[in-house]
Amino acid sequence: MIHPYAVVGLFLLVSVFFGIAPLALAWLFSPKKANPRKQQVYESGNPTFGETWIEFKAQYYLFGLAFLAFDVEAAFLFPWALAYNQLTLYAVLEAAIFLGILGIGLIYVWRKRWLEWM
Repeated sequence: MIHPYAVVGLFLLVSVFFGIAPLALAWLFSPKKANPRKQQVYESGNPTFGETWIEFKAQYYLFGLAFLAFDVEAAFLFPWALAYNQLTLYAVLEAAIFLGILGIGLIYVWRKRWLEWM
């Protein structure tokens, strides 16, 4: 009889193998010689001109991050909207709590001025 934790150990070994095997194979079969063409900076298919490393505002990143967060959370609201007539009181309260958390996040983003585009 197999010990119950043996199955857990087997799954652990298989998951570690499937995580490490692709990395090991890529390291084993990847080319090792440096190529000058590979060392060039490549940006959207266009060769760069002037200084390659430039500074950009972190606000663009924050704006994109806030958009992504609210966009993903809006996708969670569609099932509630489609099944609104069949929802129980518990599900409606859960949706209200979710919208409250979204509102708190929106207030936070607004006060940090992440939504101002400059």
